[in-house]
Amino acid sequence: MTKKILTPLFIFFAIAISFYPLAYFLGDMRMGLLASKSAQLLSNQLWYFGFYTHISFGGLALLSGCTQFLPKLRQKRLSLHRTLGKVYIASVLLSGSAGFGIGFAASAGPIAQAGFITLAVAWLFTTIKAYLSIKRKNVTEHREWMTRSYALCFAAVTLRLWLPLFLGGLAMPFDTAYPIIAWLAWVPNLLVAELIIRSEKQ
Repeated sequence: MTKKILTPLFIFFAIAISFYPLAYFLGDMRMGLLASKSAQLLSNQLWYFGFYTHISFGGLALLSGCTQFLPKLRQKRLSLHRTLGKVYIASVLLSGSAGFGIGFAASAGPIAQAGFITLAVAWLFTTIKAYLSIKRKNVTEHREWMTRSYALCFAAVTLRLWLPLFLGGLAMPFDTAYPIIAWLAWVPNLLVAELIIRSEKQ
């Protein structure tokens, strides 16, 4: 029963946030997190390229990745599953690499920067491990690494759930909340992924 409730919720948030980058293309470019950036950083074209690469392909990774956990798709449409998997991996490589670069300029100081840089490295590492596992035909290991990879990808969702809670619900100043959220957005996700992996082995 819990799985039947959580799975649609999980997919809903993944799809909803995957389209979030469109707001930066169609709306005010200074909205959201860009409001916390300095004028000097916003005038840096290389940073802008990294930022838009990160959010665009991050959204695509979020969208294509959630399909990888649909058993019916794997069983009945294996070729589509593989194609979407390749889209996910390519998207992670681009978004994760860009995220690593722009992580050094993350708002709210070195603790937040370390959180996002570590997330980018872990996301790239787990995705590459998932790819290498399936190349060796080790399906079980591939699923385990993909679970970890997508848990890190899902940080795009959990970050946007924690932000209003800390800033609105707890009325915490941004510079205090953001370093915490930079780690809270993904560390619990990874712990949940490990619990899922362990439960499937029992």
